[in-house]
Amino acid sequence: MTQLFGARLRLAMTELGPLCAGIDPHPGLLARWGLDQSVAGLETFAMRCVEAFSGTVAVVKPQSAFFERFGSAGVAVLERTLAGLREGGTLSLLDVKRGDIGSTMSAYAEAYLSEDSPLRADAITVSPFLGFESLRPAVDRAHETGRGLFVLALTSNPEGAQVQHARGNGGSVAGTIVDGVTSANAPEASAGVLGSIGMVVGATVGEAVQTLGLDLAGANAPLLAPGVGAQGATAGDLAHVFGEALANVLASSSREILGSGPDIAVLRAKARQVAEQLGVILSTS
Repeated sequence: MTQLFGARLRLAMTELGPLCAGIDPHPGLLARWGLDQSVAGLETFAMRCVEAFSGTVAVVKPQSAFFERFGSAGVAVLERTLAGLREGGTLSLLDVKRGDIGSTMSAYAEAYLSEDSPLRADAITVSPFLGFESLRPAVDRAHETGRGLFVLALTSNPEGAQVQHARGNGGSVAGTIVDGVTSANAPEASAGVLGSIGMVVGATVGEAVQTLGLDLAGANAPLLAPGVGAQGATAGDLAHVFGEALANVLASSSREILGSGPDIAVLRAKARQVAEQLGVILSTS
């Protein structure tokens, strides 16, 4: 790849707006779209999303779990979904939340970040809660192949605070993650481009960023922000949570958009509307 992920992401966000549209084929949505709970239903759902979202939004985020539940046939559909997004010239963020140590983390990195893997995506989500350095194989592989990571930092689920807000050795767990991401993005920061190692920070985390003293802007990281749309985060919430880092926010929306399906044209129009609204919100907050 000629450009690192951060640079490609910035360009896509500038051209298409700061939206990451999810592909979440969970049972309720399959039923709502009139599709069977089968591999055929899964594939119809996913391919309609690929057609609707390609070239429409900056990033598309398939949720791996909803494909994996169908076994190897579902994973094959996921491979075709990722291939369709590549063919459509649209950045993919595979939501897999992998996190392990040593050779196992290296294998995950090869599975999702190597150039010759059928499951390769432009970026993946990863879990740092075995220690940030446990992610080193994925960080290094992402840099080698021009891909990206989104590291869980401050998630929007209530249980997350038990771990992420915990303190030890003078700082919080979330603070340690921000420090690791900041270090990983330092070369790109020096070059004046957005880093390729991002973070997941919920748009509904309230005062947590301020309470924990996190410098999100200093991390030079793309910030995936779940909680927009169906989960109720407002423009004011985004401005309060992200502050000076607002320009790096990639807002994630799944249910609000997918609920407008199954018609491809309607899906595309809804995604475009949400992306435009987010662009206005984030540019004026």
